[in-house]
Amino acid sequence: MRHVGLIITAFLIFSTHGVAQSTNRPNIVIFYADDLGWMDLSIQGSDYYETPNVDRIAQEGMRFTNAYANAANCAPSRASLMTGLYSPRHQIYTVSNSERGESENRRLIPIQTKRVLDTNLVTMPQYLKEQGYQTCMAGKWHLSPDASDYGFDANFGGHQSGGPKSYFSPYRNPQLEDGPQGEHLPARLASDVSSWIDQQRREEPFFVYLPFYSVHTPIQARADLTEKFDTKPKGTLHDHAKYAAMLFAMDSAIGQVLHTLEALEILDETLVIFSSDNGGYGPVTSQRPLRGAKGMFYEGGIRVPLFVRWPEQVAAGSICNDLVIGCDLFPTIHELIGDGTDLQFDGISLLPSLAGKQVSERSLFWHFPAYLEMYRKDRAFQDSHDQPWFRSTPLGVIRRGPWKLIEYFESGELELFNLEEDIGESMNRVLSDPAKAKEMHLLLQNWRKRSGAHMPSELNPEYQE
Repeated sequence: MRHVGLIITAFLIFSTHGVAQSTNRPNIVIFYADDLGWMDLSIQGSDYYETPNVDRIAQEGMRFTNAYANAANCAPSRASLMTGLYSPRHQIYTVSNSERGESENRRLIPIQTKRVLDTNLVTMPQYLKEQGYQTCMAGKWHLSPDASDYGFDANFGGHQSGGPKSYFSPYRNPQLEDGPQGEHLPARLASDVSSWIDQQRREEPFFVYLPFYSVHTPIQARADLTEKFDTKPKGTLHDHAKYAAMLFAMDSAIGQVLHTLEALEILDETLVIFSSDNGGYGPVTSQRPLRGAKGMFYEGGIRVPLFVRWPEQVAAGSICNDLVIGCDLFPTIHELIGDGTDLQFDGISLLPSLAGKQVSERSLFWHFPAYLEMYRKDRAFQDSHDQPWFRSTPLGVIRRGPWKLIEYFESGELELFNLEEDIGESMNRVLSDPAKAKEMHLLLQNWRKRSGAHMPSELNPEYQE
């Protein structure tokens, strides 16, 4: 077990990265969208979706262009965000179970996934609570029946479920009281968070984790917002009015929280982060020019928006091209606080990137020893390597520099892409660049050994060739 101790520093410290660390620590707010893809924001290039408040966070802070989720679906990404660890460490690999799809189509017996986050692993809210932070979460937890067990003082709606029973009250959520008939979930979560922030003692900093259920299915939008987008001309990539309405409602909820921070005159004392847990939902939205969607380990399934707003520390309108991943956020906050505790992370601190400094080349890794079935109706069908049955079969992935390699465990097949030249992952370079493929594959194999990743090797007797 990693130990968190409370060590309070009595003077102002400046890190070697040029970002201030102090006992006057910033409030921290993380907005975490569900199934919102890299292209599902107006600032990312959509000419149909409208997201002015998320856009504001990017415009007034730093926008990361090579940011990734730790998985192509919900639960493992959230476990990595909360722990700073890659999936082999916490062993939450997928949602529900590992045997998704028909057994006759699965060549291997997959590695079983955990469904509850190990309480022996230190989480971001536990750490921050020990550092004197008041902690709150509102929305989708997906890692246990009650988020309060992991360091949150307040929990509005966070339980095991991966999606809401309803986006309108009554919610049928064991961790969220029903509101008035027809109340919309994003607005309710923002209202609960805003009220909680308003009630906090100002001498202590606070941490808010607001992982929206939006825009996960069911696609249930407000009628007035659906009408707004029904009458709007179709965009180049996007045209789904209800999905656009759900995005707009989530964005408005973010605006409500930002307005609360402004009204209390603490917005500029708050580190605000926005990101998503995986790529967009294939049946209703497109991530072009990226290939793939939620559930696939092509770019459309794992590359996500990441914006950080922190006045006087992060330059407004700045852009960072460094490779970053969800499990980097906890080590970033840990270094920012600078309390001296010894925590082991797989992610790294992003303070150098936030300060605009050159960082060393690094590798990012993914390990998926499970199966994810194909949606019945999926626009991204043609993007899957494992069509027609699966969005993903057991695989491993490495990204280093412009290069990305995917290894498929069923067959041993490799795919190698140069993302600077081919962001759509259309040209497999294994035959034309065999030395690079070998180098990348070795790095991936060595990482699996270091991280103790379990590999599926047992053949499935029910598999039909």
